[in-house]
Amino acid sequence: MQTNLAGKTVLITGAALGIGRATALAFAREGAEVALVDIDRAGVDAVIAEIKALGAKASAGIGDLSTGDGVIGAMGEALKPLGGSLDVLVNNVGSGAVRTFDQLTDEEWDKTFQLNFMSYVRATRVALPILRQKGGVIINNASDLARQPEPVPVDYSASKSAVLALTKGLARAEAPKIRVNAVAPGPIWTPFWSKPGGFAETMGKFHNMPPKQAVEHEMSLRQLPLGRLGEPEEVANVVVFLASDLASFVTSAVWGVDGGSIRSII
Repeated sequence: MQTNLAGKTVLITGAALGIGRATALAFAREGAEVALVDIDRAGVDAVIAEIKALGAKASAGIGDLSTGDGVIGAMGEALKPLGGSLDVLVNNVGSGAVRTFDQLTDEEWDKTFQLNFMSYVRATRVALPILRQKGGVIINNASDLARQPEPVPVDYSASKSAVLALTKGLARAEAPKIRVNAVAPGPIWTPFWSKPGGFAETMGKFHNMPPKQAVEHEMSLRQLPLGRLGEPEEVANVVVFLASDLASFVTSAVWGVDGGSIRSII
């Protein structure tokens, strides 16, 4: 089956590590030209080197995506080498920590929403005028916690639920020229989890366990049918599918890549 993504232009936010990196490489393998947007210049440069080793083209935009100016500046820098062309926007950037409702301040709520939700709003606002010219695809990275929240992290879950509402609203507003879908990953082993101060470390503090043991304990609580954390490439494969002609009749959908964590039939 052919994706027909060769020659397409794709912009990915949060592209330096984890799911973003895996997604950028997956599109490059399909022959797409990839624009990477992130705050981490060294990480982006490393991914660009990998993409070029695959024989594909890549550009970059560097900025703090939790701010309006950061999104606008980074998006403009990344889009410029594409010559004003864009076929696919992947809103992927995000972060979180394990904190209870009582621990969260107003400032922490705002910080979570600025990066996990408003960056999607702002990046989409920049991309839409280009996508509307000839049609295209938007894919938003949400979470299984958007559909099945756990007690922690409630701010992260709420921000990702907002992403799903944005996805559904945009899908109706921009049809039929632009398809808008979301992926909803479950626990995926990426730097999001493993980095200092990431999900694993903060989960360890929450459960009063070493980070790895805390993650294993959390997975047992969630009773994942597949019994393991996912890999970034497993999410990237679904993103590429949704961006391709293979998914030409798919819009306003939420695709779980979660190891079976969601139990609801809707």
